[in-house]
Amino acid sequence: MTEWDAPEGSLSGGDEPLQEDGWELLPAYLREQPSPGRTFGTLSYNKRSRCWVVRGDPSVTEMCKRLFPGSAGSKRGEARFTAHRRMVADLCWLMLRFPLEVKLTDLSRWQESVAEARRYAVRQAQSARMPAAADPPAEGFAGELRPFQREGLGFLLQHDRCLLADEMGLGKTVQALAWLASTGSLPALVVPPPHLALNWQEEAKRFLRIGGREPRVHIVRGLKPYDLPEADIYIMHYLLLRGWKEALPALPLRAVVFDEIQELRHSGTEKYSAASLLSEACERVIGLSGTPIYNRGGEIWNVINILDFHFLGDWESFSREWCYGYGSAIVAKPDVLGAYLRREGLMLRRTKADVLRELPPKRRLVQELDWNDKVYAQLMAPILPQLTRWKTDRELTARDRAMLEESISLKARQATGVAKAPYVCQFVRALLEGEEKVLLFAHHHDVMDIYRQELRAFHPGFITGRETAAQKEQAVSRFMEGKTNIVCISLRAASGLNLQRASCVVFGELDWSPAVHSQAEDRAHRIGQEDSLICYYLVSPSGSDAQMQEALGLKVSQFVALMGDRPQTQAEAEAAANYARRHVEALAAQLEETGQI
Repeated sequence: MTEWDAPEGSLSGGDEPLQEDGWELLPAYLREQPSPGRTFGTLSYNKRSRCWVVRGDPSVTEMCKRLFPGSAGSKRGEARFTAHRRMVADLCWLMLRFPLEVKLTDLSRWQESVAEARRYAVRQAQSARMPAAADPPAEGFAGELRPFQREGLGFLLQHDRCLLADEMGLGKTVQALAWLASTGSLPALVVPPPHLALNWQEEAKRFLRIGGREPRVHIVRGLKPYDLPEADIYIMHYLLLRGWKEALPALPLRAVVFDEIQELRHSGTEKYSAASLLSEACERVIGLSGTPIYNRGGEIWNVINILDFHFLGDWESFSREWCYGYGSAIVAKPDVLGAYLRREGLMLRRTKADVLRELPPKRRLVQELDWNDKVYAQLMAPILPQLTRWKTDRELTARDRAMLEESISLKARQATGVAKAPYVCQFVRALLEGEEKVLLFAHHHDVMDIYRQELRAFHPGFITGRETAAQKEQAVSRFMEGKTNIVCISLRAASGLNLQRASCVVFGELDWSPAVHSQAEDRAHRIGQEDSLICYYLVSPSGSDAQMQEALGLKVSQFVALMGDRPQTQAEAEAAANYARRHVEALAAQLEETGQI
């Protein structure tokens, strides 16, 4: 084995002493180590990839890769460790056996990294000894938390980068504001979806107090950066992040709250890049979401990566170790991953069943409706050439076939929604005449237009993506004040709405993702909702609905198991795979029977 002579001052760990109580809580591998007599390689920092690079004899780097699969480098005799405080601790442990010579130009960075790893290890150890609940300071918080919310605040105070993944309706907003009041991490930036900006402004002024006064709140407007006024809370919705990408890291912010952080479940966008730079520049970062993933479990990597960069390693190592192989986004054991995130203090997840047993339970009923066969056939006629091509063209590439399947499936769903829309309205009309308060969910604008016409006598409110922020706010106010008993809402525009006056939730159209349905239901099933909530799933006897009901299993298993809720069986999950393809296959079979293709 090649041996390197260690220069004076070579380290197998950091020199900086621990500046806080808790030295006795440090694991042995993070304590001060004597200077080694020999070293087995070098350790340097790569700024571009933000990782520590081990170079040495192949036997050393082979051991690195054997013990830490995520450290595999692209070069022989080289191993890479993400510059994360947990990985730095692993490096310190490894260097007990194989001391490394730290490059002199990177020595101070290494000492700082080891000190951070020590502080992190102490906080993790202390968190097990801390009370499970905490109270916000009376002078900074004008409200009272429920017992489970006090526990949520205790969790947030123990972990400076984490995800509060409570089920919808449990008060994540108020817990986040209590966290800001308790830490004094102001000025802070809140990043919500566009329609929740005004809600955050109102809630901040309601609960926070700064020196006996309401906080100064500024809602950022426009994509072009400008000189921001002094404020305690800044609010910038997700669509503006890309315009402020370069300016955000330079702002004097101490904390960031990403509300509905599932907005960042997809990487590779300017919005995601801006959020990543913003998170890196702040000392405290939390995410809020009852549904941090919608479809595949691998989306959680993108979410956690915003909160704590490379906590789960890079994408290659994450997909290889946690999913079904390199590049796969299907988590092999989502329940194990969810337990790991909770154990490491990255995620807190409570359901209503856990903490609000007095809340009336939801009841779900599937109701089959009549529909208009002729309307469905008319709307499907333009799709037939596409379906014929899908079935007969053997020269289609896999990508073209997948795009065609998605297009056919989407148009068939729209045809189904339109064909049953008048009958959905009949059903809802009966509910309204019985003095029920209804939230009616659908997906397509054509379907919403029918609802508007058929239910006009009840003066419904609409939140569909076509309304201005003021119109949406007015629709919510009219419903909550009893000026109308119905609001029609787009399925994927439901996040963040507080409509607990509702007694019924009606799904006029279905979505492929069960997380979307759950979020929609919980617009009514929230704190303050006093009556039993009934959720009606209105389905047609034909068309897309039957396939959609059967094709949700895989997504349910990914969402439910990772979040720690009741998992589905493997058989249920496997039966729902490749839903779009199965949907198109079923359509083709139906049309073949009638001789249309």
